[in-house]
Amino acid sequence: MEIVANVLVGLVAVLHMYILVLEMFLWQRKPGRGLHGFDPETARATAPLAANQGLYNGFLAAGLVWGLLAAEPTGFRVQVFFLSCVVVAGVFGATTANRRILFAQALPGALALAAVLAAR
Repeated sequence: MEIVANVLVGLVAVLHMYILVLEMFLWQRKPGRGLHGFDPETARATAPLAANQGLYNGFLAAGLVWGLLAAEPTGFRVQVFFLSCVVVAGVFGATTANRRILFAQALPGALALAAVLAAR
């Protein structure tokens, strides 16, 4: 179960690195604009906000990688903390911005968190 948990944590970290790239560097290009259906002007106007969100997603990814690399008991604790942050951010984003965030962010984080707790 520990291997499954580590793989899921790694996948959530990769997801958040992808979100970082999308929001910080591709927001005004087709992949970023297509995410929310923005026209070029709206994407340009919201780019600083998206970059800020991307940075936070990068911090989540960095924390998850730290949790994977750290020795026990720190690794377990760090994974639980950052996965909890992912779930909370996903639920908040789903209620305030777009319901899809619940499935794209909160659900993977919750599954990884459940696996980490079950592996303990």
